[in-house]
Amino acid sequence: MESVLRAIAVYVFLLLVFRIAGKRSLAETTTFDLVLLLIFSEALQQAMLDDDNSLTNGFLVIVTLIGIDILLSVLKQRSPGLDRWLDDVPLVVVEDGKPLKDRMAKARIDESDVLTAARLLQGLERMDQIKYAVLERSGGISIIPKQASQAS
Repeated sequence: MESVLRAIAVYVFLLLVFRIAGKRSLAETTTFDLVLLLIFSEALQQAMLDDDNSLTNGFLVIVTLIGIDILLSVLKQRSPGLDRWLDDVPLVVVEDGKPLKDRMAKARIDESDVLTAARLLQGLERMDQIKYAVLERSGGISIIPKQASQAS
């Protein structure tokens, strides 16, 4: 039973940490992020398993973590408020070619992030070619280009 409680505590802790870190933290994994993730996993393994390194305990922890994930997905389907809190909502960060600086600062993205997405997704080169840029729930940026007649 202690392993189940430890797994729940670790899951909730990581959920809160990644929620505070923001969605852009999860959108693009860098080498630093991978190293950090490996360190997290090693540190948290010890916290979840304690001194019981048996196969049974390992399976119990995995089943607990997957069970929590399934439970949260069901709760998110039934509660839009919980869904918004856990996964946030899409956020418009550029409107009619104009960066919305306050929203971009809150999401910790800058114009170069938006322009990178614009080049990769739509082949656009300038901010004024973008009708909307949306920071999605997943942390990616979607670009909606202006129509040819609207672009400068």
